[in-house]
Amino acid sequence: MKSRADMVGNVSHFGPKNLVRGLVLLAGVLLLGTIGYMIIEGWPFLDSIYMTVITITTVGFREVREVTGTGRIFTLFLIFVGMGTIAYTLGMVAQIMVEFQIRSLLGRRKLGLKIKTIKNHYIICGYGRIGKIISRELKANDIPLLVIDSNLESKEALDSDEIPYIIGDATSEGLLNEAGIDRAKGLVSVVSSDSDNLFITMTVRGLNPDLFILARADEESTEKKLLRAGANRVVLPYRIGGMEMAHAIIRPAVTDFLELTVHDKNIELEMGELLVKEKSKLNGVALVDSGIRQEMDVMIIAIRKKDGEMSFNPSSQSLVETGDTLIALGRGHDLEKLSAILGEA
Repeated sequence: MKSRADMVGNVSHFGPKNLVRGLVLLAGVLLLGTIGYMIIEGWPFLDSIYMTVITITTVGFREVREVTGTGRIFTLFLIFVGMGTIAYTLGMVAQIMVEFQIRSLLGRRKLGLKIKTIKNHYIICGYGRIGKIISRELKANDIPLLVIDSNLESKEALDSDEIPYIIGDATSEGLLNEAGIDRAKGLVSVVSSDSDNLFITMTVRGLNPDLFILARADEESTEKKLLRAGANRVVLPYRIGGMEMAHAIIRPAVTDFLELTVHDKNIELEMGELLVKEKSKLNGVALVDSGIRQEMDVMIIAIRKKDGEMSFNPSSQSLVETGDTLIALGRGHDLEKLSAILGEA
């Protein structure tokens, strides 16, 4: 027995073809009727096509001229052929409209179910230029996310990117609860207005005191306000962009290195952050004895301790401890291998 999805798929495949076939048949009937009246009755083109249209549409307004016996027989034939063709074409139009409604309904239902079951996800407030980049990067790294955006025009792009979303005002508590704020891992507020980002941060912090919040600010004066409102981190895109451009002039080699390791997906080297779990066999082991550099060809650039203290270029005697985050540089498969060792029971 076919499922509803299979039936919708079949309609989607055959509907447009059948509609085109119906339109071609309708055009053929119009052409047949027009030529028929021109030959049988000797009428001009305009009178012939007018008579054909009012006949096949069963309008029955009036005969444009006196019709001969042969013409009446032809008219009867045209009525049956025309009515059948129009019924077929209108049926195809109705079928496509119903199919569109079913697909829309199933899509909304599927989206609603996904939103209700999503957890440990990041909520992205705003799907502008920055929001799109963040969302696509998270999706590329298989990190669950959900977008809230007030612009109806974003719906098409979100559907195309296959990203779950809610269209509405991100400052609304009801909408944030619908987005699973209590189940989320973090929230990123990148709407265009600093005041909206501030209000979203305050609202979210009240709804979930433990949630990680990353907020955008255009004005430097807003940064402190966002931090006081509860944001864990605040990013100023214009400041970062300006600093990066300045570094490209002052330290071009360093900028090129960072660009390659962080942004270029074609290069083998990657930079990652790896959490040390309690039952890892490297827990309590010094870097020199861990075999990280020798066996996995991975460089430990920094260690962030559990209390947040960052140790750059750690010495060989630095201990790897539970809760530490290792900032490492190496090939992707080597980083995955190290991550497995740091997290294994």
